[in-house]
Amino acid sequence: MALIGPSGTGKSTLLRCLNYLERPDEGTIRIGPCVVRAPRPRTRDVYELRGRTGMVFQNYSLFRNKTALENIMEPMTVVQRIDKETARTKAMTLLERVGLADKADSYPSRLSGGQQQRIGIARAMAVEPDVLLFDEPTSSLDPELVGEVLAVLRDLAAVHTTMLIATHEMAFAREAADRVVFLEEGRVLEEGPPEQVLEHPTHERVRQFLRKLDREERIG
Repeated sequence: MALIGPSGTGKSTLLRCLNYLERPDEGTIRIGPCVVRAPRPRTRDVYELRGRTGMVFQNYSLFRNKTALENIMEPMTVVQRIDKETARTKAMTLLERVGLADKADSYPSRLSGGQQQRIGIARAMAVEPDVLLFDEPTSSLDPELVGEVLAVLRDLAAVHTTMLIATHEMAFAREAADRVVFLEEGRVLEEGPPEQVLEHPTHERVRQFLRKLDREERIG
């Protein structure tokens, strides 16, 4: 599912609510059998919710003093208490999956932004979450690095990984998403298949937003 809409409309806040990095004022979050009821959830339900989600941030959020391999191992050894050798083997498999096996011993300072974001994706995948949450994963990247991150997301979509992605990449949303949700001032204004929302939106506000993006892309 792709979340689209103007900046400041609540996309990032929604994602952060889904793993309780932000505390919702009210409502229910349900992922599989896990149910969290705001605003006073049970602590064990919040922990379970976080165990069922993996978050990929805009700014990578890697540990600067750990190698690429160690960054991916961290949630497995610290959160899941997996032994280090098992975690190392799994982390190497994930590095291969995102095309960075040769960077296992590299520190973040020696990696490009696109490579760091791919490490962040591998780290989120390490705990085998039910849902991967992506907060505009390409917004901090130089244009020439965007493609390598989107390629990883396309591969994940191709094997039916459940993902919720806040994005301004309309071409990617059109190609990879099963559903698109347009948010306006914290509310869902339009929702449906990409061909409906992106090609034939029913709301004039959505049409205005898409026209503006199209103009910016042509100018850029």
